[in-house]
Amino acid sequence: MQIVFATARPPRSVRSYYKQLKLQTPQINYNGALIWDEAHRQILRHTPLNQAVARKVIKFARRQYKDLLVSVEILDKWYTDHYSDMPEYATETSKHFTPDFIGPLEAFLRVPVTKLMLLGQPVWIEQLEKLLPKEFGAAITHTRSDPHLLQIMAPGIDKGRALAEVATLLKVPAAAVMAIGDAPNDLDMLRWAGWPVAVANAWPGVKTAVRHVTASNDEDGVALAIEKFVLPPHRLR
Repeated sequence: MQIVFATARPPRSVRSYYKQLKLQTPQINYNGALIWDEAHRQILRHTPLNQAVARKVIKFARRQYKDLLVSVEILDKWYTDHYSDMPEYATETSKHFTPDFIGPLEAFLRVPVTKLMLLGQPVWIEQLEKLLPKEFGAAITHTRSDPHLLQIMAPGIDKGRALAEVATLLKVPAAAVMAIGDAPNDLDMLRWAGWPVAVANAWPGVKTAVRHVTASNDEDGVALAIEKFVLPPHRLR
């Protein structure tokens, strides 16, 4: 059995889990914008968003909602022009790490962006999720994993394509892959995998897209799915 992390988070945010599990496999970060060799701290593939496009997205979004928070990840570093204690807008990464740089957007939007994050009231994010595709079309990819967070990446980025790439590296066919997810940013990965599974606390649209719903993440749902479908004598079939 080979375990691969496929996450919206940066490498630093899942490093402790990687070490605890003693993994050696590549990992998928930023929804597939980065395929990372954590064992050797090397980039296997990085597909960033053009910085000029990122600037236009931010300008457009803040024209709609001037108090929108903006965070930028460039490889494994976090940049923002505003940082304060607002737990209602926190990401999982921001609960454990502080920004590497706080300052004007112009100071760091000079190089391509691994992932752009727009944070704010859920109603703002829901509206921006409708407006941005109309304004930018195929120039961006967007997805959500939290009601208060919209994630923007380069065109064509999704976990499904990244997982297919990693599976090819590991010489594992799609039919032999079990993918487990809970949010809309997992849907492409779940559609690609031969055995898609959702945890019980997944978004409703995710649970309708899988073959099996396991227990919630707080009830060891991932472990239960592995025991049921992967470990002998229950290998995927």
